[in-house]
Amino acid sequence: MAQDRIVLSGMTFYSHHGITPAERELGQKLIVDVELRLDLSGVGATDDLRRIVNYQKVYEQVREIATKEEVSLLETIAHRIAARVLELFPVEAVVVGVSKPQPPVDGLVENVKIEITRRRG
Repeated sequence: MAQDRIVLSGMTFYSHHGITPAERELGQKLIVDVELRLDLSGVGATDDLRRIVNYQKVYEQVREIATKEEVSLLETIAHRIAARVLELFPVEAVVVGVSKPQPPVDGLVENVKIEITRRRG
């Protein structure tokens, strides 16, 4: 597997996800990190723009899933982002982290984050 990575970190969105009615109604902040694993040697050696993964397009796909789809679980958001990235971009694997600052937990919790890794085929 490729050791090269492109990382988009700290993408912050306001969404209406969650398991409680209040979370869905009021909404909350989500923070998404996406790590693309791929071989960058060819594009690095040639400076060929046609061979790059367009970061803006990755961001747009993440934003759409994070803000437009309403689901209960962070795991579902991460799964959908990973599936979309693997579908649309020439990467070998993707790591997706989804964080919810100040989750509705009975106690002091600054942040909850899930992270998944998915590989092509």
